[in-house]
Amino acid sequence: MSAEVARTVRPGGRLRAGRTAARSATVVVMAVQAANWAGATAVLALWWVDTASVVGPAGWLTGAGRITGLLAGYACAVLVVLMARVPILDRTVGTDRMARWHAAVGRYTIGLTLAHAVLIIEGYALIGRTDPVTEGVRVVLHYPDMLKATAALLLLLLTAVVSARAARRRLSHETWFYLHLLTYAAIFLAFGHQLTNGAQFDRPAVRVGWYVLYAGAAALVVRYRLLAPVLLARRHRLRVSEVRREAPDVVSVVVTGERLDELTVRPGQFLRWRFLVPGLWWTASPYSVSAVPDGRSLRITVKALGGHSAALARVRPGTRVSAEGPYGALTADRAAGRPALLLAAGVGITPLRVLFETLPGDPVLIHWARRPEDLVLRHEIDAIAARRNARAYYSVSHPAGYRLPLDAATVRSLVPDVAGRVCYLCGPPGWAAAAEAMLREAGVPARRIHQESFTW
Repeated sequence: MSAEVARTVRPGGRLRAGRTAARSATVVVMAVQAANWAGATAVLALWWVDTASVVGPAGWLTGAGRITGLLAGYACAVLVVLMARVPILDRTVGTDRMARWHAAVGRYTIGLTLAHAVLIIEGYALIGRTDPVTEGVRVVLHYPDMLKATAALLLLLLTAVVSARAARRRLSHETWFYLHLLTYAAIFLAFGHQLTNGAQFDRPAVRVGWYVLYAGAAALVVRYRLLAPVLLARRHRLRVSEVRREAPDVVSVVVTGERLDELTVRPGQFLRWRFLVPGLWWTASPYSVSAVPDGRSLRITVKALGGHSAALARVRPGTRVSAEGPYGALTADRAAGRPALLLAAGVGITPLRVLFETLPGDPVLIHWARRPEDLVLRHEIDAIAARRNARAYYSVSHPAGYRLPLDAATVRSLVPDVAGRVCYLCGPPGWAAAAEAMLREAGVPARRIHQESFTW
């Protein structure tokens, strides 16, 4: 299990296009963040303009309740936009960062919603000189649209529970995904009570603006999550052409179709695949392309980690396929002309194998796995390394003696210029977190460490 090491290729110079793409991504990130803060500020302004004064504990509590309610309503719209998979955001901001934003906004939404409910009920209880439980029952049963709002709160709490790491480890991806879609139902149920009970929405202009905000978010979901896959399927007519076993629990699936050169899948990107056979058609799972797209076919390489991925080994040639994408910003643009270090664990090698073949300069790849047979696509990586005079290192836990420690000293010994490289990571979450910490210790700035998350 010795590492194959060849002489290093002299870098071909900085890539101006890469730097331009990196700057464009930074501009988009800043613009999105500025728009979010501007929207939140405008929502706070609604309360400020309509509130003459705040007097006493009851006034402070109800005022805080209205502020948190307005911000929660705004956060719901932002959450929907982040779930819409808008291509320009996905390809510039990146799926990993979008996933983190989505998770953070989800936590803010639930926190603000709970605070809104508690503060309003406490404030109304002080005004009515009653206890919070009695007041809460009265609000839920007698205020318009409050039963639906209460159901929305319960659905949001359920979504929060199934999104927790401890719960997600016990759920299949498919189960988690469909439970997560309850967020849409919760937002739909909560919308009505905002307009009927919110004092700020008495003005027609504000009401119309709120409708436009939510309608715009819904339109993005319809366009990119519902219509886009249908249009792609009609245009490209994807079908499985080959299923090839790469390891005991790993298969490669080759998909062909029409005009695939127009799909513009870039090395490092992924699509959400839906195989139209019983047991698989009802879910779309994200898999990276594992071979350089040639305009005639696309290949994915999948390890049996759950029911969906295990069933792919039984898919037959000729099976129709629907796909969404391409998604992801784990592409050559992230390198911005710098030499790259690619770190993979297990089947996380799939997008990095394609980048190893296509990145300019002298990319270095390190692949960790449990056993030699888990070094998926090694024969292809060896061929690429030989053809490019590039370096590929392998590490296995068993048999003993062939394991490379995941630490800064080891990586520095293999790649002395690691601190000056851009680093791509792909592997299980725990390993990826450890790899990122190791790279930071080795001197790599956080802005040059890139990975993708397929969790939403």
